[in-house]
Amino acid sequence: MADEWVFPKGELMAGKRGLIMGIANSNSIAWGIAQQCAAQGAELAFTYQGEALEKRVRPLAESIGVDTMLECDATNDDHLDAAFAALEKKWGKLDFLVHSIAFSDKSELKGSFVENTTRENFLRTMDISAFSFVAAGKRAAKLMQGRGSMLTLSYLGAERVLPSYNVMGVAKACLEASMRYMARDLGPQGIRVNAISAGPMKTLAMAGITGGRGLIQTGREWSLMKEDTSMEGIAGCALWLVSDLGRSTTGEVVHVDAGFHAVAVPTLDGEG
Repeated sequence: MADEWVFPKGELMAGKRGLIMGIANSNSIAWGIAQQCAAQGAELAFTYQGEALEKRVRPLAESIGVDTMLECDATNDDHLDAAFAALEKKWGKLDFLVHSIAFSDKSELKGSFVENTTRENFLRTMDISAFSFVAAGKRAAKLMQGRGSMLTLSYLGAERVLPSYNVMGVAKACLEASMRYMARDLGPQGIRVNAISAGPMKTLAMAGITGGRGLIQTGREWSLMKEDTSMEGIAGCALWLVSDLGRSTTGEVVHVDAGFHAVAVPTLDGEG
């Protein structure tokens, strides 16, 4: 199930073992990252939540030779403990963690943030979308012996107001701040922690945002490169950050969005 954008096979990640959390289907950014890491020789494990997701993810795992599938609700400490205990038993150590987990009630992502956000969904969104990285990182760090890398996925809504993003934007801002404090705490252990702020793509998460298709079009039209964000670009950036090429880089939010984040006012036709 290799895609044409995957780089030629190499050995950059040979001997590295990593856990990918949050693959939902073949359009997931986490899946693109997994393919790239596998193509470079990494040994991978995937987590999934529930039977429905397992049915989607298992064929993907098998297509790149991943034989370690762990059921894990990232908001359940017992599940997290069991998943990382299984990894410790199988591998003994972990070299990298990729976190791509986020969720919020779709009905609360449109309209007024002030009027439509409930306490219940605010707390649930924060727990799933931000604290899950802290919780997973805490356990992963114990398996990273000497050096390691952790990576999470964010979005521009953490920095700027976007339509139909609301509480998810607040959660992504919390995620990015958490990443920086994790980088501070884990740096002395040789563990790097970073985030990728990816441009809008046709993923399951984007499908849950009202007007998501319009965001993709706007991202292309306003971007400095006048093109869509590519999976190749995101996966390549992730490969840099989780591999030894990313040594000395930590606490960073790297934007991979064809330059969309740098634009304040788009260039109109006829303007230079």
